Amino acid sequence: MSVSPLTGNLSLNPFTFAPLALGSIKPLGWLQDQMQLMSDGLAGHEHDFYPIVSDSRWLGGQSEYSGLNEGIPYWLNGLVPLAYGLNNDRLKSQTGQVVDYILDHQQSDGWLGPEVPANRDIWGRFPLCLGLMQLVEAEPSTASRVLPALYEFVSLMHKMLAKNVGYEQFWGRVRYPDMIITLQWLYEKHPGNSSYRLLETMSLLNQKGLRWADYYTQGEFIFKDLDTVRPPITDRSPGFPYVHAVNAAQGMKAGAAIYRFNDDASLLQSTRKGVSWTLGYHGDPAGSITGDERESGQAPNRGSELCTAVETMYSLSYLYQTLGDWQFADGCERAAFNALPVMFTTDLWAHQYLVVPNQPFTYPLAGPNPFWNTGFQTPNYPCCTVNMPQGLPKFLSNSFVQVGNNGLGNALLSPARVETTLPSGNHVSLSCNTTYPFGDTLYYTFTASAPFILNLRVPAWAMLYEIIASSNDGSSPKTYDSSWFLPDPHTGMLSIDLLRTGTVEYKLHTSIRTEDRGNSTISIYHGALLYALDVGYSDTTISDTTSDAKQYPLRQGRIPPQAHDHIIINTKPWNFAIDPSTLAYHSNHTSSSTDGSIGATLPNPIWAYEAPPSYITAQGCQIGWGIEKGLPARPPLEGERKCIGKVTEVVLRPYGSLKVHMAVLPTMDLEKGKE
Repeated sequence: MSVSPLTGNLSLNPFTFAPLALGSIKPLGWLQDQMQLMSDGLAGHEHDFYPIVSDSRWLGGQSEYSGLNEGIPYWLNGLVPLAYGLNNDRLKSQTGQVVDYILDHQQSDGWLGPEVPANRDIWGRFPLCLGLMQLVEAEPSTASRVLPALYEFVSLMHKMLAKNVGYEQFWGRVRYPDMIITLQWLYEKHPGNSSYRLLETMSLLNQKGLRWADYYTQGEFIFKDLDTVRPPITDRSPGFPYVHAVNAAQGMKAGAAIYRFNDDASLLQSTRKGVSWTLGYHGDPAGSITGDERESGQAPNRGSELCTAVETMYSLSYLYQTLGDWQFADGCERAAFNALPVMFTTDLWAHQYLVVPNQPFTYPLAGPNPFWNTGFQTPNYPCCTVNMPQGLPKFLSNSFVQVGNNGLGNALLSPARVETTLPSGNHVSLSCNTTYPFGDTLYYTFTASAPFILNLRVPAWAMLYEIIASSNDGSSPKTYDSSWFLPDPHTGMLSIDLLRTGTVEYKLHTSIRTEDRGNSTISIYHGALLYALDVGYSDTTISDTTSDAKQYPLRQGRIPPQAHDHIIINTKPWNFAIDPSTLAYHSNHTSSSTDGSIGATLPNPIWAYEAPPSYITAQGCQIGWGIEKGLPARPPLEGERKCIGKVTEVVLRPYGSLKVHMAVLPTMDLEKGKE
């Protein structure tokens, strides 16, 4: 920290890339389609019928899934960026009604929420405050109401922390970086006369919380597949807070948030190590963290939660803004384009709690099963139903960033438009029309009040790239390419000086690549997309949401007809091994329009079966492969793989479009011995 010359206050360590205010960025193309489907689907209608929202204790009702009372806070944290990303009046009205009720019922001592003093735990306030923070950014007129309420709560929280009250359960003590983010936003944007209290509250949260930096050490971090650890780690084990998969996703950003106020540079390396270890030893091929509640290593018959996917995305986007490391943005895109879309039905009215990399069918499991809970729309833990709306909207709101005094950066690549005033006073309006990640070219059009610097991130997988920048002043276009124009080695950003109006065409080149998943198995990628074996599908809907009906007072007639559970089974064989030397990429994508129509060439919904315009083929054969507890067992050992059918061509499609799939495939050399 340093002393601000403007206020005399200590300044937090700066972001590498400063975030833009919510509402500055709007979706285009397929991203707009997907967010509109969210609005038209489950996320946009929970307020109408879903008891944990519509009948929440926060709103004077009776419904909640745990004593943590986190349902409405999770929901608000996602609905605010969805509402303002789409500029959707109906969703704005929903969030406005909820916020008005919560603030109208703030307790006299400053507490936000329905709990009486004896039952208070501060964790559920963390996502609530993130939602309120975003609301003030997007709707500054709410500041006069929201900010006093936040300061009253912060004052109370400070007293509670000093007295060791309301911070006993581990949930808040591992997830406190989320609250620190709100406190730092208040400190930098709306400090009032409470700067010292804000800093001290950050410090108390850190001092009394669990230390992620201590866990990210050789002696503490668990590198093993947790299914093999003995005695088994359960929710009663001392180390469980660190290996709860959602905690692990949220905890990845802890060191960066803490470093901003305590200046402990050792946290930077600790954070990088923690992210690398977490995703390297417990990550799934889609970019999330394997774990059904507790982490479970990398076996392809172990799944990952929807909550984990959205929290992984948020942590990695925050880490890119704070530390600027190239791989954080790449990781966020991998999760956004793979781990997130595979979770949802095409119409976004239902989601899976858990997705398994090798999952050729999804249905209720009978007898012993390997999961803590299962289900499609609302399983035993409804947290994902209320937490999932933050995924794409926060991806959008973090897709563009400020770079220095007069720069704008495209941190997360996708179709979107941004309008903002840079610190230099330069007002910039820019649109990115693209089908990325389904296509390889991004087209930018811009207008600014003065020349500015456009920063474009180069994904690590991009082998080559070209850029053509044109200004509307009659000068010749400028061409840049990867043979001489190199990105920043730390951030992966290319910096291009632009005049006031013009266009930029940014083309990426890549090829098929594979990643080793152990035991001579691989996952297959092209660009930012993971490809999985197409096993066909047959979708049967179940109209009665029985899991909800047993737990919550749904009130007959209020459940939309689109809300139901699904049983999805394969219609093609799933037990294939492939020869990786035969992999071939195919694309039906032909658009090269620069007039903004490029996004219109993609089907809507883009994540429907066979909708993405690319696929991969390979030669493979069926092998003997057993079932374990209702799912495919771990792939057979290399020496045990024998073809039990003819060698044939198999098709792999983008993982997000295959709700049933095989994404970790055993390999064979089909020419060597014709096994």
